[in-house]
Amino acid sequence: MVTSIPAESIAKVEEPRRKRRPVHIRDPLVDRVFMVGVYILLTTFLLAVLLPLLNILASSFSDPLAVSAGRVSFWPVGFTLEGYSRTLGDSTILRGFANSLLYTVGGTAISLTLTVALAYPLSRLDFWGRRGIILAVIFTMLFAGGLIPTYLVVQSLGLLDTRWALVLPQAVGVWQVIIAMAFFRSSIPDELNEASQLDGASDLRFLWSVVLPLSKPLLAVIALMYAIFQWNSYFDALLYLRDPGLYPLQLVLRNILILNQGSPGMDAGVQIERQRVADLLKYSLIVISTVPIMLIYPFVARYFSKGIMIGAVKG
Repeated sequence: MVTSIPAESIAKVEEPRRKRRPVHIRDPLVDRVFMVGVYILLTTFLLAVLLPLLNILASSFSDPLAVSAGRVSFWPVGFTLEGYSRTLGDSTILRGFANSLLYTVGGTAISLTLTVALAYPLSRLDFWGRRGIILAVIFTMLFAGGLIPTYLVVQSLGLLDTRWALVLPQAVGVWQVIIAMAFFRSSIPDELNEASQLDGASDLRFLWSVVLPLSKPLLAVIALMYAIFQWNSYFDALLYLRDPGLYPLQLVLRNILILNQGSPGMDAGVQIERQRVADLLKYSLIVISTVPIMLIYPFVARYFSKGIMIGAVKG
């Protein structure tokens, strides 16, 4: 026999439950003070990075005379698009932009391929001669040959005044190899390799079909590192290139600013006009040269922390 419970009794039982509220445990005073300090420090770093960018962006849309007079802070003064129209209408700048894109894309692909090809075998404990090769790789990070020997090597290889001079000499970064080694060692279990060998897969097949798909965070982070290095590099171009048609954008920007600087014997009016053109182009070129990296970064940012931390913490 089933007996029904009165609704008044159910309400009395559930009434205390309804009145219960989640208990919030307050953090200790030391922890709260620490977190306030962390937020203040992070806000300071954010402003230190953001405010100069806003000033450059505002200056690129401002009258050069207002920029020279120091009247531009974070909002354009005397709004003008003359700097961008001159920049985008200059064939030298457009050619330099295209060269930088080519060096960045091609150099990043070559560097990423060589880094994986070096780091993956060194992450395998059964690789013969592993310890000696690792020591040799680390030795190159601590001791470099120097500028003149490096230049002589590039010259002897016939790379001077070629595009390869900006890609091959700095193709492999030791720090990136070390990060990739740690990632492969901690994130790719040996059992996967043993299973692939039982299925008849070769080492190259295992690398292509298993290791690389599991290493997307690592590949994204290393590709971003190499891309930023290639995009911002101009010193190698200054050393190894003589043909203006091969200059990257950064070297083109440097030459434009130098050519528009005044000399002691120059007429005052001409000197002022040259300085105006230099100020006009400088900020617009900085914005244009920064845009590609800023567009790439949001797509890689979600992999960045994961790719850096995997392999750094065990367990």
